[in-house]
Amino acid sequence: MLVFQGLQCLRDANLLCRGGVAVVGGCGAVLRVVPHMYQSDGGLFSSEGGLYVCMNTFLAFGREHVERHFRKTGQSVYMHLKRHVREKVRGASGGALPKRRNSKIFLDLDTDDDLNSDDYEYEDEAKLVIFPDHYEIALPNIEELPALVTIACDAVLSSKSPYRKQDPDTWENELPVSKYANNLAQLDNGVRIPPSGWKCARCDLRENLWLNLTDGSVLCGKWFFDSSGGNGHALEHYKDMGYPLAVKLGTITPDGADVYSFQEEEPVLDPHLAKHLAHFGIDMLDMHGTENGLRDNDVKPRVSEWEVIQESGTKLKPMYGPGYTGLKNLGNSCYLSSVMQAIFSIPEFQRAYVGNLPRIFDYSPLDPTQDFNTQMTKLGHGLLSGQYSKPPVKSELIEQVMKEEHKPQQNGISPRMFKAFVSKSHPEFSSNRQQDAQEFFLHLVNLVERNHIGSENPSDVFRFLVEERIQCCQTRKVRYTERVDYLMQLPVALEAATNKDELIAYELTRREAEANRRPLPELVRARIPFSACLQAFSEPENVDDFWSSALQAKSAGVKASRFASFPEYLVVQIKKFTFGLDWVPKKFDVSIDMPDLLDINHLRARGLQPGEEELPDISPPIVIPDDSKGRLMNQLIDPSDIDESSVMQLAEMGFPLEACRKAVYFTGNMGAEVAFNWIIVHMEEPDFAEPLTVSGYGGAASAGASIFGATGLDNQPPEEIVAIITSMGFQRTQAIQALRATNNNLERALDWIFSHPEFEEDGDFVIEMENNANANIVSEAKPEGPRVKDGCGRYELFAFISHMGTSTMSGHYVCHIKKEGRWVIYNDHKVCASERPPKDLGYLYFYRRRPS
Repeated sequence: MLVFQGLQCLRDANLLCRGGVAVVGGCGAVLRVVPHMYQSDGGLFSSEGGLYVCMNTFLAFGREHVERHFRKTGQSVYMHLKRHVREKVRGASGGALPKRRNSKIFLDLDTDDDLNSDDYEYEDEAKLVIFPDHYEIALPNIEELPALVTIACDAVLSSKSPYRKQDPDTWENELPVSKYANNLAQLDNGVRIPPSGWKCARCDLRENLWLNLTDGSVLCGKWFFDSSGGNGHALEHYKDMGYPLAVKLGTITPDGADVYSFQEEEPVLDPHLAKHLAHFGIDMLDMHGTENGLRDNDVKPRVSEWEVIQESGTKLKPMYGPGYTGLKNLGNSCYLSSVMQAIFSIPEFQRAYVGNLPRIFDYSPLDPTQDFNTQMTKLGHGLLSGQYSKPPVKSELIEQVMKEEHKPQQNGISPRMFKAFVSKSHPEFSSNRQQDAQEFFLHLVNLVERNHIGSENPSDVFRFLVEERIQCCQTRKVRYTERVDYLMQLPVALEAATNKDELIAYELTRREAEANRRPLPELVRARIPFSACLQAFSEPENVDDFWSSALQAKSAGVKASRFASFPEYLVVQIKKFTFGLDWVPKKFDVSIDMPDLLDINHLRARGLQPGEEELPDISPPIVIPDDSKGRLMNQLIDPSDIDESSVMQLAEMGFPLEACRKAVYFTGNMGAEVAFNWIIVHMEEPDFAEPLTVSGYGGAASAGASIFGATGLDNQPPEEIVAIITSMGFQRTQAIQALRATNNNLERALDWIFSHPEFEEDGDFVIEMENNANANIVSEAKPEGPRVKDGCGRYELFAFISHMGTSTMSGHYVCHIKKEGRWVIYNDHKVCASERPPKDLGYLYFYRRRPS
């Protein structure tokens, strides 16, 4: 009876009405793994007990969480999926039996790379389980199950992994193998490619160069190959000679390179690339990608950086247990892995997510794959629980030694689902390209700010206030403002290098080697004192296009920044990246003696000083584009549709995240430039950095009525429209009077303002406004300022993230964290005790406040 009720429930769930293959196309029949099935994010069923797939929602759960889902939803029918791994049966001679197609594997999952396929075989098992009594029905079972149930089960078992359905442009491992790779002809013409100093054989270009894998010609590409200039000589060479494959010089690493097929007209994979490169004297296994050249064993500039930061010259001891779990690299996802390791080493984040795991999982939405807090908790639990970082047992170690194997034991967890969620709708983070760890840190803080539960906001530990003092050089008057920030950006004081003579000698030697096409000398890094960088941060800087309210005109101005509050955790970014003349990102390869103990109390803000005179509180005029009026007539956007790319552009300028969101919202997604004008006008308001709140936003109808002329009970214009008009530089009272005169119609209000250039504030109107403001004091409390955890400015270093490579668009990130009194290196899935932490080569540094 119980089985019948469960199957009847399955049939009545509107799941099977789609019928047959439509189940796959309709609801997707996708195994969307939620709490605890970390390895299933990428493929393997590493959770003990396998997966339980709800046959109504197609969400999959580990054994320890399926009961929670059953109690929460009442769904009683689950498909239990499990993969067994066994050693292969040995033949009489001791070797494995001949390979044959394994018909026992039917799930679309990746096999474990750490298990030798010659020694192990896999077998998949599936059955239906009826809750709450766990009644099991083996699959397939055509005789006993209704036809529609059998169709639904077949649809789940035959469905493809959701990650295999990604856009081919998103995942580099989806590139096709070139049909020319296996039988590529290579001319025995004696060509050998030097490690550097390349130049196009037909012009003088030294960048965007491609090596033809047939005859060894080095020729320039066209601009669309990598968004840089070129004369198309590589393509012309193919048209002349018909040689199909070329590899881009500067992208060759031990993991591969950028290969293009002219015949197939697309990027491709070359499985024999190492062999094809060796034909021209290039040892692929010793290469690292650089901007201007390859580096072999005799050329150390980039290899040295990779070796030092990854500590590859020493034998590192693997670490296991809670807090020592790595993250698999999904293809240029090391920036995410490094940031998340540092974030979950902070107790406030551990408590907010992992500490609240039962509550977050119990109250997660029906589709937890789309819930930020659930995904953060899932990832945090995977990193901190120790369940996915267990040392090998003694018998396995003995077996490896006997077989002389060096099988890695640290698998790490796959953050596929987390990355897919946090990068959703972001043009850069949703790609498979390398990204800036600092930008991802700010993006994550933005997500935490928008999704924190109740009053508990773990990102409070990073938030601090910056006091900016701007002085008009002509009148000597000053203006003090405060803004919210989440990290301290330190400039690189190159002029303060302590080894200038070495640098000059190295530069002369390098230029001579390039001119004579000889191997480059060993790199000499500029050694910069940290004190010089700190001094550069606090020194006044010139303000471009400064508008003096005292002069009512542009003037020379200087700006200085200090801390109005000190955060509990201080994140310091070394501004190593800049842009070259060709707008290609460059990196300062410098060594800075970052201190373990940091005291910045002397940078505490002091406010208006005796004898200083403030600049008048007058907003600068804003030039309105001719087409602005028409564009502003679009109704206000839904807060959930805010253009996050514009938000991030503004945030990267140093403005508070919430202020950036409000600026983009109140200017109707018109772009970062218009939103920037809104910020300039409103940055001194007390609620400038407070989260966006849209009063009365109850739907499109009500919002539309409010925007396009509906009159409220007191004819008070909607604040959203007032904000749009004031962002153009008009006075608030002028905006309100114009809206009242035009029944809150935005277009007519703008026309009214343009037709009343002689506007003067009406006395009765001002009195009425003051009365309304006084009346609102009773009902509305004064908005609080940004929440900060101010305290002493003494800190201790506990983590840092390092970058290897020439720009944020390439390279690799590694994280070092100090745990239990010793430094630990997190290099993707590998977690080891650090022997020589390269604290002088870091990019992002994490300091915690020391007790006073």
